Amino acid sequence: MTGSILLFGGRSEIGLAVTTRLAAGHDVVLAARRADDLDEEEAALLSAGAAGVTCIEFDADDTDSHPALIGELFARGPVEAAVVAFGILGDAARAEADVDHALQIARVDYLAQISVITLLAGAMREQGRGTIIVFSSIAGQRVRRANYVYGSTKAGLDGFASGLSDALHGSGVRLLLVRPGFVIGAMTKELMAGGVKPAPMSKTADQVADAVVRAYRRGKAVVWVPWALAPVTLVFRLLPRAIWRRMPR
Repeated sequence: MTGSILLFGGRSEIGLAVTTRLAAGHDVVLAARRADDLDEEEAALLSAGAAGVTCIEFDADDTDSHPALIGELFARGPVEAAVVAFGILGDAARAEADVDHALQIARVDYLAQISVITLLAGAMREQGRGTIIVFSSIAGQRVRRANYVYGSTKAGLDGFASGLSDALHGSGVRLLLVRPGFVIGAMTKELMAGGVKPAPMSKTADQVADAVVRAYRRGKAVVWVPWALAPVTLVFRLLPRAIWRRMPR
């Protein structure tokens, strides 16, 4: 039985690229703020063969609203996959001194993720199947001083998702944890405009999406994008702290 595809973060470049590749023959739900302004995203999904597209209001920061929203989505019928792709990069320099901004990054990139993913896992357990796609980052594998607030949220999310993936084993529900490196796209555009150069082995949103969908179809639990980042991170963890502190952005 075919189920729907949910995208939390309906304007996410990577999330939309993944969902577009999964859309053919499925009903798709785009959950985002300003849900009445998703015409381009809806058109892209219909062009990719989606059976239908529903746009629904979603505020990641309003965790009190999440249970009712996810309950409503699962009441419509079975869910095949949920792509959890909302998040903010934030301003690293500002977050070092501005408590409110640091907490905003933490709420959206960690607390709200836990809220949505936990509810999705519970609903999928009840239906006995489904896949949750979660986006971690190489930034969370060893947190660097250049973006330690953002990196710390990814470190926490990675640990949470890894543990949940183990807890879901045998339930019929799978969690696919995505660990990309630097992604050239809308989220990093401002960084590059400010003089930050793309890191080695950088990928585009489309390249990340291709790797994610391959891993999804092969039943993988973790995918590095690119795969060569896995051994690189092992080296990172072994670097003496004095050297690590001097690593460039």
